[in-house]
Amino acid sequence: MTRLDRGESLARIRDRKGPWDVAIIGGGATGVAVALDAASRGLDVVLLERFDFGSGTSSRSTKLVHGGVRYLKQGNVTLVHDALRERQLLLDNAPHLVHDQTFLIPCRSLWQWFFYGVGLKLYDLLATRNSFGRSRCVTARRALELIPAMQGERLRGAVLYHDGQFDDARLLIDMARTAAIQGATLVNHMPCSGIVKGDRGLVSGVTAIDEESGETFEIPARTVINAAGPFCDAVRSLDDADCEPMVAASQGVHLVLPKELYPGDTAMIVPKTSDGRVIFVVPWHDHALVGTTDTAIDQAVAEPSPQPQEIQFLLDTAAEYLSRPPTIDDVLSVFTGIRPLVKGDKSSRTASLSRDHVIRLAPSKLITITGGKWTTVRKMAEDGVDKAIETGSLDAGACATKSLHIEEPDQTELNQLEADHPDLAQPVHPSLPLRRSQVVWFVRNEMARTIEDVLARRTRLLFLNSRLALEAAPAVAEVMAGELGTDSTWCDEQVTAFQTTVQHYSPK
Repeated sequence: MTRLDRGESLARIRDRKGPWDVAIIGGGATGVAVALDAASRGLDVVLLERFDFGSGTSSRSTKLVHGGVRYLKQGNVTLVHDALRERQLLLDNAPHLVHDQTFLIPCRSLWQWFFYGVGLKLYDLLATRNSFGRSRCVTARRALELIPAMQGERLRGAVLYHDGQFDDARLLIDMARTAAIQGATLVNHMPCSGIVKGDRGLVSGVTAIDEESGETFEIPARTVINAAGPFCDAVRSLDDADCEPMVAASQGVHLVLPKELYPGDTAMIVPKTSDGRVIFVVPWHDHALVGTTDTAIDQAVAEPSPQPQEIQFLLDTAAEYLSRPPTIDDVLSVFTGIRPLVKGDKSSRTASLSRDHVIRLAPSKLITITGGKWTTVRKMAEDGVDKAIETGSLDAGACATKSLHIEEPDQTELNQLEADHPDLAQPVHPSLPLRRSQVVWFVRNEMARTIEDVLARRTRLLFLNSRLALEAAPAVAEVMAGELGTDSTWCDEQVTAFQTTVQHYSPK
């Protein structure tokens, strides 16, 4: 089994004699998908991520694989059709993480019942040959049976439809491992520090710094792809200090509630809120996820924080539909993601900016790919690699990702670890399912280097319950230190750093 081994990746970069075919800046969904696509075509690929894989936007989505019901309402039929096709491919290629999810739209008038019922039949039609379920209208009584936590007053019926649900960060890590199996070289905690250019001013590689050792690298490459998401303009400025920004940042907040406030397996969608957004209440990992907001921000930051009014807006909206209104005391965790919305006009309203992906080629031949969403990331990557092949005159095969299976973690190795070391079968916290053996596996096979890497992305415990994650941090650090060969000072520093991170996820 090919591992994500940081030491091996650094050694390959050091030992490389000639230029890489593709150097990728950014280890989120887009960057990792590009690495997977390019490597599966036989290209030599190196990917650099300044923090951890998926540490930004890609781990903070609403956890939906969807065509975009609201885009259908806007009349963007082509975008919806393409996304529905990609939804099916994602289910086919990663069935261990993607599954069919039933959604319910509560209707408070017969007109809504008819309007959404007809609209979702069109959604079904656009999803022809998909294996997801089909929409149907149901009575108010049946709706309350499916979602017993929903208010019954004013309910005149409901419409059921189907979309996909997944674990975003977990899928990203599995994609990164699959890219490594295909031959890609990936390194986390290694920021790009500069763009290297040749005599004619064309991009010829990048410089990077290993944050753990301080070692610097110059990495030659025939093409360079900027996949830094909300931070793509910062990378573009390394190429051209006077470049016009192409991204407007917007943040979205999600609340995590205990399962008892929203029992059952059916998700709910509020199709129109007071600010024109669509709000979801989704069962996820035995909890309930409520989101999201859409708030313009001045600039993207590595660790965004929710604004108090965003949290209150989600609580107030949920209270309009749930029989037991949630309060701030019920919130177990809050997480905030930043959308890279591509500027298409001078509007300041983020709702008017493009959610579709954009590929831009700079005069220096730096390729920037941004925008889009998780559901369509495979197609984004295909388009990005096509552009790299064209730009660098690369010798590559055809795109193979439409039918490329995403690798699953090896349960056999975990079982063997626990058989050889029974103490590793113990949990890191009595109230959490994470075992010590899993922490060891994440370090050995998935390039986990910090407490946050383990508790936020290799598992989702920070997202599900920030308080319990903080309580588990010292035990996680202890296990990691044994694997990484570090000491108690490192453990203390890690716990302190994680305490700072948890503040961004704490509801109060």
